[in-house]
Amino acid sequence: MIVFIIIVAVIIIALIVTNIRIVPQANAYVVERLGAYMSTWDVGLHVKIPLIDKIAKKISLKEHVIDFPPQPVITKDNVTMEIDTVIYFQVTDPKLYTYGVANPMAAIENLTATTLRNIIGDLELDESLTSREIINSKIRIVLDEATDAWGIKINRVEVKNIVPPADIQNAMEKQMRAERERREAILKAEGEKKSAILIAEGKKQSTILEAEAAKQATILEAQAAREAAVAEAEGQAEAIRLVQQATADGIRMIMESNPDEKVISLKSLEAFTAAADGKATKIIIPSEIQGLAGLASSLQGVLTDSREGK
Repeated sequence: MIVFIIIVAVIIIALIVTNIRIVPQANAYVVERLGAYMSTWDVGLHVKIPLIDKIAKKISLKEHVIDFPPQPVITKDNVTMEIDTVIYFQVTDPKLYTYGVANPMAAIENLTATTLRNIIGDLELDESLTSREIINSKIRIVLDEATDAWGIKINRVEVKNIVPPADIQNAMEKQMRAERERREAILKAEGEKKSAILIAEGKKQSTILEAEAAKQATILEAQAAREAAVAEAEGQAEAIRLVQQATADGIRMIMESNPDEKVISLKSLEAFTAAADGKATKIIIPSEIQGLAGLASSLQGVLTDSREGK
């Protein structure tokens, strides 16, 4: 009896231990009881009834990323190209995710492809290549509305790559190459223009500086010539002043010595001699000098008397 009780207790403990479940963070377990939905276990410790309760699905509540392969689509202007998309979604209702759709990933992929074809069908090739944000927004809105019934929240949709046909790619590459060459030519022309402007400006400044230097040299030469002329004129004026001063001093000294008529006549004769010794071709003899011969004889007598007296 004791052995039987021990065996039963071990079996009960084993059943309890094997039916204890711990739900980790960011996960949820969908539990069925006798084949019907019973509850959703959140994070923590849970115990299910053996042989009655069953964990139908373990679901991760983290954000999922699905990278779908390229899908062929046709634009409004009948250009076939391939577009691959990336979907970011999160499970918000584990029950709906478990029972809402049989294969959620396949359903999202097919819905994405259908929505993408509808959106691209209303756009031309150029619009498709330049309207990624619009395409992403429209796909996200359609998918989010459709997946609400599946317990899925579409966070965002990204068009990863758009691959047009080979001939269009070649034409686009040629156009891009031509555009780059055009921009390069424009930049080169602008650079040459700026360089020519700088060279012309440099020549202009050089000419201005040369003209300014020549002007300053001319001004300095004129100032030097003017200063030399002024100095020469001042020298001549000073010489004339000194001559006049000497003449005035001589006259003053003669006047202070009270000369007699003989001395005055002698000075007149010296002045006449100096005048005659010049370069004049004509000499006018004043009437006062007519008696110069007699004056000379008188002076000779005076000198003789003076020598005899000595």
